[in-house]
Amino acid sequence: MIGRLNHVAIAVPDLEAAVATYRDVLGAKVSEPQDEPDNGVTVVFVELDNTKIELLYPLGENSPIAGFLAKNKSGGMHHVCYEVEDIYEARDRMIEKGARILGSGEPKMGAHKKPVLFLHPKDFNGTLVELEQV
Repeated sequence: MIGRLNHVAIAVPDLEAAVATYRDVLGAKVSEPQDEPDNGVTVVFVELDNTKIELLYPLGENSPIAGFLAKNKSGGMHHVCYEVEDIYEARDRMIEKGARILGSGEPKMGAHKKPVLFLHPKDFNGTLVELEQV
């Protein structure tokens, strides 16, 4: 049911330093920062040949990333994102199989301007999973 790995998201306490590491040390192509007020984050995409790394930085005090960074001062992996063809079909299948959908259960627009859902990390070996419709 899931397709390819779309991205791995990493919460960072210092966006400029993280961008410099990926761009200057690792030599990766890095996008400009993009504010996502609806999701409470600023994102930067690190483009790789086979996937992306999404750097997440809190946008405001109520950002879910601010809470993550309060517990993980150095930052760290926040979630993995898999592609699905139909977000509603994927949601219904997840519920049928006993997985918990975070939030209202209705897809919202993600940073790629495509519908996304998040699955509870306790149902996926401690890993927050994002599903993105492609």
